[in-house]
Amino acid sequence: MVFFLTIGYLVLIKKQNTHKMAKGNINVSVENIFPLIKKFLYSDHEIFLRELISNGTDATSKLKHLISIGEAKTELGDAKIEISIDKEGKKITIKDQGLGMTAEEVEKYINQIAFSGAEEFLDKYKDNEAGIIGHFGLGFYSAFMVADKVEIITKSFKEEPAAHWTCDGSPEYTLVENDKTDRGTEIILHVAEDSLDFLEESKIEGLLNKYNRFNQVPIKFGTKEINDPTFTPKTTKDKDGKETTEPHKQITVDKIINNTDPAWNKTPADLNDEDYTNFYRELYPMQFEESLFHIHLNVDYPFNLTGILFFPKLSPSMDMQKDKIQLYQNQVFVTDNVEGIVPDFLQMLKGVIDSPDIPLNVSRSGLQADGAVKKISGYITKKVADKLASLFKKDRADFEKKWNDIKVIIEYGMLSEDKFFDKAKKFALYPTV
Repeated sequence: MVFFLTIGYLVLIKKQNTHKMAKGNINVSVENIFPLIKKFLYSDHEIFLRELISNGTDATSKLKHLISIGEAKTELGDAKIEISIDKEGKKITIKDQGLGMTAEEVEKYINQIAFSGAEEFLDKYKDNEAGIIGHFGLGFYSAFMVADKVEIITKSFKEEPAAHWTCDGSPEYTLVENDKTDRGTEIILHVAEDSLDFLEESKIEGLLNKYNRFNQVPIKFGTKEINDPTFTPKTTKDKDGKETTEPHKQITVDKIINNTDPAWNKTPADLNDEDYTNFYRELYPMQFEESLFHIHLNVDYPFNLTGILFFPKLSPSMDMQKDKIQLYQNQVFVTDNVEGIVPDFLQMLKGVIDSPDIPLNVSRSGLQADGAVKKISGYITKKVADKLASLFKKDRADFEKKWNDIKVIIEYGMLSEDKFFDKAKKFALYPTV
C-alpha cells in the first residue's frame, strides 16, 4: 500500500495556458495511473458511487461551514445531491449544490492526484471539522473504474466563471470555461462497456441504500407520486343517495432515499423505547423479532464514537453469524466487518458504530493497525458490561428471563476478555442444577 501512497506525491503538472482554454498532462511516475486505480486501488468497483457522493457531501458541508463563519456570502438553500441515469446516452450524473470549484481549484484538486481538498480544508479550519469525510484525495478517480470518460462541470460560490474539465482516462485533460450559472458541481460519467450494469436503476438504488442511506445531505434519486396534503376530497350524493368520494389528488415530489438524521446521532435523552425499536427495524427490515435491549454509544474524548448496539434474541440454532454490526464514517457506510474494532464476543450483536477517528486504508475498505482502534474496542467492551450490570441491578427478574438469550455472548466474553470477566462477575448467573 505504501507504493500507492507514494505515487500520489510524485505528481508533476505540465500545462499550456490560453485565454479561454487550458490543456495539459496529468503526469505521474508511471505512464498511466488509471489502470492501476481500476485494477488495484479499489477492490470493489461499486464504491465509485459512495466516493463521488462523499465528495458532494464534503462540498456541501464545507459551504455550510463557510456560510456560518461569514466567509461565503450566499444562501445554502435546500441543498441536496442528485443522482440521475441516462441509459440511452450511457451516462450517470452526480450533481451537488455545494461550494463548487474555480478553474484554478480544478487544477489544484483534480489534476494533482492525491492532493486532498478535505485535508487542506481541515488544516485551515481545524477548530471545526464540519463533518468532512474525504482524507485521501483519490476518491474522485474511482470514477474511472466504471467510466471511460469523465466530465466535471463546476461553478464556485465565488464570483468566477464556471469550469468544464474532461478526461478520457489517459493522462491528458481539457479545461475550458462553461456557461453553468448555478452553484455546485456536476460529475458526468460516460459508462464503459464493461460496466453497463450500473445504468440499471435497481442497481444504483441498491448501492445508495447500501452506502448512503444515512448520508448527511439529502440524496435525490428520481421522483415519486404522493397524495397532495393540501387537497381535501369532496363527497357527493347522487339522486339515489349513493355517496361518491373523489380520488385523492396526486403530486410529484423528489424521491429522497436517505435519512439524514439517524438515531445514533441523537442523545439518549431525546429518544424513547419506540424510537430505538423503529431504528432497529430501519436497520434490519427483514428481522421480525425485536431486540432484547440496546446500548447507546456516545463519546467525544479521547476519540469520537457514536452508535447503537442491540442484543438480538439468538435463535435456537445458535446463529453465530458475524457481520451484523455496520461501521460508518461520518454517516457513510464503510463495512460490516468490524473485526478489530468490536471484540470478538460482541460481534454477534447488531447495530451501528460511527467514528471519524477509525483509521481506514486508502480505499476506505479496511482498517489500518492503530492504537485508537484498541481504545475504541476497550470502550465498547466497558459500555456493554456497564449496561448489563445496570440491567441486572435495576430488574433482576427481567434479566433472568433474558439470560438464556444472552448467556452465550456473556460467557464467551468472560472466557476471552479478562476485563470483561472482572465486570461480568457481578451479573453472570449460575443456575442451580
